Amino acid sequence: MTRRLTGAGEGLPIVVDVEASGFGRGSYPVEVGLALADATPHCFLVAPERGWHHWDPEAEALHGISREVLEAHGRPVQEVAWRLNALIAGRTVYSDAWGQDLSWLARLFEAARMVQGFRVAALRELLEESQLERWEPIRRQVEREMDLRRHRASGDARILQETYRRLQTPRAA
Repeated sequence: MTRRLTGAGEGLPIVVDVEASGFGRGSYPVEVGLALADATPHCFLVAPERGWHHWDPEAEALHGISREVLEAHGRPVQEVAWRLNALIAGRTVYSDAWGQDLSWLARLFEAARMVQGFRVAALRELLEESQLERWEPIRRQVEREMDLRRHRASGDARILQETYRRLQTPRAA
């Protein structure tokens, strides 16, 4: 069963993407990106907490964010959590990697000692089976057209959101 966005002015679904220090036990968020309903992107580098030591060089190679960059430019977990709540409180945000992103956001909010004020759901909840079948080729096309030079969370969120938008239009490629 799919859900539809309803109501005037809701625009596109809010999409979240989280880049992390790696996968599995001990990994943590290093960057959180959003694409709001009006397609406005937001991106937050996350400074590692004292006990966050897990680091996977393969993950770094993918997202291009070094631990040194996080330590120099990352924002404290409390600030990132507060900003996320301020931007999307009371709303549902959608992720293409729901299980992983949900876990990393929980780790962020737990470290910040704050309550997450929004719900995270799987993007696929918004799609019909026929749209799921067309998802990947359209996403690749959007990726090529956007030609983003870096694999970063807000860019990924925008790619996902634009792919969703194109699937909603008749005769999406």
